[in-house]
Amino acid sequence: MTASLLDLVKTRTVLFDGAMGTELMARGLGPGVPPELWNAERPDAVREVYAAYYEAGADIVSTNSFGGTPLKLAAHGLDGRALELNRAAARLAREAAPAGRYVAGSMGPTGKFLTPQGPATEADLVAAYAEQARGLADGGVDVFIIETQYDLREALAAIRGARSVSPLPVFVTLTFNSFPRGYFTLMGDSVARSVAELEKAGAAAVGANCTLTSEQMVGCVIAIKTATSLPVIAQANAGQPVALADGTIGYSQTLEDYVRFVPAIVSAGAGFVGGCCGTNPDTIRAMVRVIRGEEKI
Repeated sequence: MTASLLDLVKTRTVLFDGAMGTELMARGLGPGVPPELWNAERPDAVREVYAAYYEAGADIVSTNSFGGTPLKLAAHGLDGRALELNRAAARLAREAAPAGRYVAGSMGPTGKFLTPQGPATEADLVAAYAEQARGLADGGVDVFIIETQYDLREALAAIRGARSVSPLPVFVTLTFNSFPRGYFTLMGDSVARSVAELEKAGAAAVGANCTLTSEQMVGCVIAIKTATSLPVIAQANAGQPVALADGTIGYSQTLEDYVRFVPAIVSAGAGFVGGCCGTNPDTIRAMVRVIRGEEKI
């Protein structure tokens, strides 16, 4: 199944899903409640989000496990349930996946800075990601996606953790900010250095997600593609978050404006394309129409 996914991206653009958290909030997830808890307490709601993205045309849906490392779950007293909650996240996605579609095990940042900036050691992070990967693999994911990483060292530790417990391919996306001199992570990691290190560590695909608008993502994909022969992943934000009059958060890019830059993202070299914050099944549905139209599939 996974080998065919990596073969598929050689023949056409492969669609990821969009945001998970906002979809769960729309279904009643309260402030401060870890989304991963719903894998056990509200499985129907989680499965419903997965199904909505598959129905919209996503080839791959990411599991509701972005904050599922024991280190991240510890803030809610749930570190002892990491294996259970990650396994449930993957099983629910597997149940929702139509034949021929894929499940990616989402692994987000732990929220802990590595020494000397913070108290975490690389061994701490490797162990945390290994525990998460074990649960996701047990639940039936096809691939791991280590995403929204702002520290290259943490991303590399996550790869080590995942590969220590499973032979499944590992995809990695970092979150870059746009500067006049190029694209850099919060910790100052450049695209070229990041991609080279991730490829050396065994990543099967690399890319960027979050932070950047779809317009900014075009240049970032060009920079990534220049630095690697691996498949490139691009999951842009729908612009920047903005506070709305009713107290909720919206995003600065309209659906039409967001999708307008998708063909350029694909032309720049992104083989895997999806959405991040501010995107939803409607976004993915529109992206499918644009991409399939461009490709005449």
